[in-house]
Amino acid sequence: MRVQPIAATVPAWMRAMLCIAWLLLATTAIAQPAAQSHAVSADWRFRLLPGDAQLAAHPQAAGWAKAAVPGTVHTDLFANGVIPDPYVGAPEAGLQWIGLADWEYLGRFDVDAATLARPHAELVFEGLDTFAEVELNGQPLLKADNSHRTWRVRVDGRLKTSGNELRVVLRSPIRTLLPKVQAMPHKIAGNYPSPYGDEPKDAMVGNFVRKPGYHFGWDWGPRYVTAGIWRPIRLESWTDLRITDLAVRTDALDERQARLAVLVEVDAARATSAEVEVEVLDPDGRRVDVLRRKAALTAGVQPVTVEMTLPKPRRWWPVGYGEQARYMFRATVKAKGGQAGSERRTGLRTVELKRDVDADGQGQGFAFVINGVPVFAKGANVIPFDAFPPRADEKRVRAALTAARDANMNMLRNWGGGYYEDDVFFEIADELGLLVWQDFMFGGGMQPGYDPAFRANVVAEARDNIRRLRHHPSIVLWCGNNEEETAWKDWGHRKQLVAADPVFADQVWQGYVALFGQDLRQVVGEQGLGVPYWSSSPSNDLDEKANDSRKGDKHYWDVWAGSKPVQAYLDETPRFMSEFGLQAWPDLRTIASFAKPEEQAVDSPVIKAHQKFLAGEGNTRLSLYIEREYGKPRDFPGFVYLSRVMQADGIELAALHHRASRPYTMGSLYWQLNDVWPGASWSSVDFYGRWKPLNFHARRFFAPLAVAALRKEGVTRLSLLSDLTTPTEAEWRLRVMDFDGRVLKERRQPATIAALSATPAGEFGDAELLGGADPARTFAVFDLVRGGETVSRGLVYFTAPKDLRLPAPRIDTELAADGDGYRLTLRSPVFVRALWLDFGDLDATLSDNALDLLPGEAVNLRVSSKTDAATLRKALTLQSLADAMSASAP
Repeated sequence: MRVQPIAATVPAWMRAMLCIAWLLLATTAIAQPAAQSHAVSADWRFRLLPGDAQLAAHPQAAGWAKAAVPGTVHTDLFANGVIPDPYVGAPEAGLQWIGLADWEYLGRFDVDAATLARPHAELVFEGLDTFAEVELNGQPLLKADNSHRTWRVRVDGRLKTSGNELRVVLRSPIRTLLPKVQAMPHKIAGNYPSPYGDEPKDAMVGNFVRKPGYHFGWDWGPRYVTAGIWRPIRLESWTDLRITDLAVRTDALDERQARLAVLVEVDAARATSAEVEVEVLDPDGRRVDVLRRKAALTAGVQPVTVEMTLPKPRRWWPVGYGEQARYMFRATVKAKGGQAGSERRTGLRTVELKRDVDADGQGQGFAFVINGVPVFAKGANVIPFDAFPPRADEKRVRAALTAARDANMNMLRNWGGGYYEDDVFFEIADELGLLVWQDFMFGGGMQPGYDPAFRANVVAEARDNIRRLRHHPSIVLWCGNNEEETAWKDWGHRKQLVAADPVFADQVWQGYVALFGQDLRQVVGEQGLGVPYWSSSPSNDLDEKANDSRKGDKHYWDVWAGSKPVQAYLDETPRFMSEFGLQAWPDLRTIASFAKPEEQAVDSPVIKAHQKFLAGEGNTRLSLYIEREYGKPRDFPGFVYLSRVMQADGIELAALHHRASRPYTMGSLYWQLNDVWPGASWSSVDFYGRWKPLNFHARRFFAPLAVAALRKEGVTRLSLLSDLTTPTEAEWRLRVMDFDGRVLKERRQPATIAALSATPAGEFGDAELLGGADPARTFAVFDLVRGGETVSRGLVYFTAPKDLRLPAPRIDTELAADGDGYRLTLRSPVFVRALWLDFGDLDATLSDNALDLLPGEAVNLRVSSKTDAATLRKALTLQSLADAMSASAP
């Protein structure tokens, strides 16, 4: 049989189509990307480094075992069954050997032909914790000494098609630094000494190493001095051109126009002429502008600036003030022989830290102004989401930030003792409209800023992270550190060191000023796109006094740490409260995740292991606050419940006082939003994302329209609070009632609430309100009503909760189908205080909780659950203040 040529058997039109297809394929093959970046996918193993001193006691870690990258030594050991779950029971003391050991990681990976064909390649290590020695294919590649930095190493010509090998040795930070610290005649202040003997109490290394400080233990989390390749490794390759950074600087912005500078950083292999194109897409994805300009590139890295003006820009606003609009900027650099591209999504907004001096010259304000509008900051502090950072996935971060937004917060402070969060944290904050106060990673004590090499390392760290994160409109402040200035000035650190060695003490302070007053301020000014810098929290930016109620931001711990009663919150009126807090235990289900039923007692070893305040004795302080106001709980569940009620009531009192003090006070950030592990802490959302009563209270006391009825020394002061940008017509209503529902006094009054304000509405003495009624059986209700709807409510009591003669609760519940969920209706003929509803282990979410029920008033809640109604009814439990208080001790 004779085979005919294709041309003889295929019609002409089909031959044409085949030719076009071949041309397209050829074009595609030729136009491979000029630059490419992808994660290194390797087969990773790990082991204790041969010869390590820990091998004798822990031979089970000697052999090679499977490892995860990103990951940590602790999580790899746990995954391989070498150690128990670090969060369950009380294993902490027995796991300290891990932080004293050196570890070896080995990964093998292949490289595709297209990557090998490009003349330039770079390995990018996004996170090495911390003292890391890296080899590639048997040859030294990198020595790293900063967990917070991104390490880039050229690997041109050092890669092969298959079997590339990365070897990473991670040295113990304690063993690496301890000889140097012990040799110091006089030590600088550390943070929390180890109770386990793995590190001398008088020679702590944590402040000498650029590693998350909380790994060495804090008063809300465990001491796990871990190590690992904790963020991804990427391989970048390119031909002649690549864009190494893309940023958008806002030079002027209002509702009419935005004047912008698009900053394109280009790396060119050789000198060449190029065209730089910038395309702008609006928040809906529509193209709004394209600009092109010529550029004469030199060999190496250089900036190219493209200036543009956008008419009628859609600005990015914090939640509650407008939309969270974000534009897409796409940059392309075209030159002979190739082109490179990059894109960046960002929001357009202006930010100012307003520091007006008071008329008397004695005080100075502290207020964030976004797009020209002064914003009262409502929110909380954020700590790391896990002791082992790679486990904090997007789902967990989103749940916590959504809980903040849903609680009417508009600002979060990223605290300085952890790590710079992944980009996903800030993407979510941008999306939700949450402002971010971002600390640099210094959590307390004092740093060796007198060491030029240490300072240079920190400056490189700061530059890395500012450039990585600066496109996020949510970031509105870079702050040098947490509590280091006030620790030096107010906690005795300076006095002790001056007495021991005044020359060294001066070196320490001058090093502090150089690092936090000059170096970091300069790098933020150069790289931060106009976001302000603040040297420390609390501080007045290196003023004489650090923690000043009349200037700067304030940390107030006289309540809790100083044991003052919660009513002392009303005596402290700062310019901006950036820390205050009360502790509480998490949900009983969360406690059950680490403690067996027989281990659940106030003084049990496991419970104390998960109570880090006062080195495990924090329940004594918690009991003080519970018993002072609420009396003795009758059992451990009652102790847990009352800790949560106490926390919610106390923080509500403080936050409403801060809001009622506007504009003198312009921020209230409580400590803290989230947890690093399951245990007692100051959080409002526990480790598993379960809301404590505080988060439900926060949704009410941070509401855009709220009433503050604050009683002090027998006088209740009423304020009407508004974060709205226009005046509001409303009505406030006062009722004085007894616990059986009889109304003893009632008053209504219309009110015009000014925009962005706290409006005083009246003062009421106890005698006027009570009129002779029994203070133990009477309460006052202040409602703010708009359009016939009660938008906020404040209750006032005339005696401590433990002295209230609360009636036995009699609550009727009705659960009915409502769309894809249920409606739960609650009624009681008598007053019910601090009602907590729970469905046990069932998957059911309530629209509200931690409620007060007024006599005869129906409350409707939404229950989201796929469980059937009968099962939900059976599982529902109700607990109120009257249930939990007893004369017996827990």
